[in-house]
Amino acid sequence: MVTLLAFAFVLGVLVFVHELGHFLMARRIGVRVLTFSLGFGPKLLKTQRGDTEYCISAIPLGGYVKMAGDNPEEARSGAPDEFLSKSKWQRFQVLVMGPAMNLILAVVLLAAVLVNGATVPVYQDEAPVLGPVPAGSPAAQAGLLPGDRVIRVDGHDVHTWDDLFTYVSTHAGHAIPITFERDGQTVTKQITPTGQTEFQIGDIGVLPDVHPSIQAVQAGSPAEQGGIKAGDVVLSVNGKPITFASQLSQALAPHGGEMVAMIVARHGVKETLHITPKKSGKTALIGVTISDAVKTFKPGVMDAIGLSFQKNYQETMLIGQTLWGLVTRQVSAKQLMGPVAIAQLSGQSAEAGWVALASLMAILSLNLGLLNLLPIPVLDGGHIFMMALEGIARRDFSIAVKERVFFAGFVFLMMLMVMVIYNDLARIPWFSQFLP
Repeated sequence: MVTLLAFAFVLGVLVFVHELGHFLMARRIGVRVLTFSLGFGPKLLKTQRGDTEYCISAIPLGGYVKMAGDNPEEARSGAPDEFLSKSKWQRFQVLVMGPAMNLILAVVLLAAVLVNGATVPVYQDEAPVLGPVPAGSPAAQAGLLPGDRVIRVDGHDVHTWDDLFTYVSTHAGHAIPITFERDGQTVTKQITPTGQTEFQIGDIGVLPDVHPSIQAVQAGSPAEQGGIKAGDVVLSVNGKPITFASQLSQALAPHGGEMVAMIVARHGVKETLHITPKKSGKTALIGVTISDAVKTFKPGVMDAIGLSFQKNYQETMLIGQTLWGLVTRQVSAKQLMGPVAIAQLSGQSAEAGWVALASLMAILSLNLGLLNLLPIPVLDGGHIFMMALEGIARRDFSIAVKERVFFAGFVFLMMLMVMVIYNDLARIPWFSQFLP
């Protein structure tokens, strides 16, 4: 139920803001709006205000604003308040305001999240100097070593770990050139990221040189008996490097009741401690509270807005690269999400709190705005592109030509919808067995 309600809320807000952009601009330039609908199909709820009917329709996957005289196939009176009676510039303003409102919403939502403060890994905006390189990973197979500094991925300069993960994530299963520095020399290797999770996120298996720290030690616990103290930084367990807090429990799990050697750093000095974890079901406990190395920042309102513009710009570039990668088949189509996956993410985000939900809505709103600007017939960008071509040709195309073009766009979108829904269903373990 939480998933359905969260999905309805997320989609409802994004569609409402998009259609509100069309509606407000149409009213501003004097176009008569006949219908403002959230959803398609049969109208479930409706009310009339002036010339406009406001309604909620049965199929919740979108919405529309119906304007007087916006269909060349329908009878027109030629009145000045009809859409097609307006100039191309005025019609452009109406069409572009829907996507523009989604882009504005993305900036506002992310700024609201940032001004609330955030906790991020300390390594995220640091130079990508490699820590552990797990044996058997794509990076290890290519010869990368701890201490190497990655400087370029697939032609993109890499300044931070965030950059590295971003550029690698979209190339699962496709070899890409990765350039790194070692002892003052520059080396380039072809590395093929492996697809991780059901979304096929590319990963080459490198980790930053960071370690989690002990926040608290329970009295009488194996950790206290073994000499662990609050503030200790955990470096390894039985020779296995520990980079993230979650790895500690994984490293201890097979050793319930067995002594393990744990190397910690205390005040910058390495110490080897011997601990005997207590077996607990399928895991093993030593009685500590451990956390990753993180930092907290809380920018002011203006700084948050600036950061929001910066983050949305970076995400826009990534979306562009992903779309181009889909065209060139360098990006797996499995990374595309449809309504089922969005519903799942909405439910998970809602359970995590308003910050997570607002963050998800920001990225979805950005994607919706950019998608609608693509020159695909049926979408706002397709209409804008058609008007641009007519402007270049200095004449309006025939209705027959427009029908064929927009039918092709409709077919393309339906094929895309089938593909993303297939992806969504294939990610559901019990359902995937029924799919080819």
